[in-house]
Amino acid sequence: MSNSELKTKWLKNYCTAPDQLDRMGEVKGLISAFNANVDAVIKVRGKDIEKLVESNGLDTNLILSEKEKAISKNEDAIRGILHCFKGGIAEEWLIEEVDVFYWLNKQVGYDKLQMGGQGGIVANAMAVCGVQNVYVHCASAPKEQAQLFLDLPNLLTTDEKGELQQASLVDRTNDNALIHWIIEFEKGDSLTIGNETCICPKANRFIATYDPLNFKLYIDDNFSKRMMKEDINPQYIILSGYQMLSETLADGTNGVERIDLSKSLIAEWRKSCADSLLHLEVASTQDKLVRKYLIESLVQDVDSIGFNERELIDILEVIGEEELAEECNQETNASNLFKGMLKVYEYTKCTRMQLHMYGLYVTLQQKDFKISPLQNRNGMQLASMVAAAKAGTGAINSKDVLMWAKGNEVSDRGLNELYGLSNTVRDIFGENDFLSTGIFSNEVIELIAVPTILIEKPVSLVGMGDTISSVSLVAAV
Repeated sequence: MSNSELKTKWLKNYCTAPDQLDRMGEVKGLISAFNANVDAVIKVRGKDIEKLVESNGLDTNLILSEKEKAISKNEDAIRGILHCFKGGIAEEWLIEEVDVFYWLNKQVGYDKLQMGGQGGIVANAMAVCGVQNVYVHCASAPKEQAQLFLDLPNLLTTDEKGELQQASLVDRTNDNALIHWIIEFEKGDSLTIGNETCICPKANRFIATYDPLNFKLYIDDNFSKRMMKEDINPQYIILSGYQMLSETLADGTNGVERIDLSKSLIAEWRKSCADSLLHLEVASTQDKLVRKYLIESLVQDVDSIGFNERELIDILEVIGEEELAEECNQETNASNLFKGMLKVYEYTKCTRMQLHMYGLYVTLQQKDFKISPLQNRNGMQLASMVAAAKAGTGAINSKDVLMWAKGNEVSDRGLNELYGLSNTVRDIFGENDFLSTGIFSNEVIELIAVPTILIEKPVSLVGMGDTISSVSLVAAV
């Protein structure tokens, strides 16, 4: 079958997307936890940084020094910008002193604020897709954070008294905003600090993060207690934010203990809805001990996990599959990544896992999982449609935008990945009709793959993976 014929076939498959979107409105309750924060985005020029240094009388020797990648003084923030500017690289440094946070807020400011953190991004996506009640956890919820939630009555969090309220209207005035400054710079710009002048070789960004709560997986007690009430009845619980933990936290506590605490709380939340489906969005977890503990402890309690290519490779590295991880790293294609998924499935016994890669989404699940292969495919197709709308318009803030890409054909990139995956499935399991249906099953597993709609010049790709995973799962109703 030619690519043209396959595109026609998949265009027909995708016709279910509007109905799947409507059916998301039948989902009564969903909890999105744990991390929501404020992304403060600003584009700077070298001249702006030079003026900032001069007007504040900053010590250029400190800025030019080689110290650890952390921010405890005002000069450290500029040092981080300079480091990334002259290398054309992206890094994230943590702000350790609240006074620096206040200084950045006053002196640097921002061009725009946007929702940050998987938990916040997922909550907005689920609410605009019509889930009846979306409960979002906020470690901190001052006005700066609340205003980034969509103005929707079905999107809820707890106020200072522990009462549920529309998230966009909450203002916990005693909370500090948890801000991730995203400081962007352009290729070819120049910056002079002291006697050193550098030219930026590549457009990139430096992230200065003040987020002491999410970095220790702080769980708001009011929210946790409210989620234990029987009227919440969450059909889905989507977890994220664990990637920010480290083996030893800044206050000396243990990151693993925070994971254990969350497990006990989630178990209480699920008592009101024993059949609730628990999903973990893995995200990029840098601390290997935390990453391994997540895979060996938390994953055994969840029904589903989601990851991208890099995150799958990271998992392979901590389950004894370093050679396959390197193979996937060298040749990052659907065939190799599927082999990696099989290893993770065998190791974790997790009943459902989804890979979202460029051009193709792949779900591997246990035979007779509660979501059928066809339901999965329909959910994944809607996710592709919503992701294309997000990429093409820059935001999915209203329901009328969600079908923006309706009628678009799937990408050649996606079909090429599907070809390779179909051949690998044939080599391992036998003949299949993967190219036209995206579904294969045997007596043990079910495999679903969907080639996606790609937008040539995307306006925004922020939070794309979180949107894909959550819509794929919740739309499979």
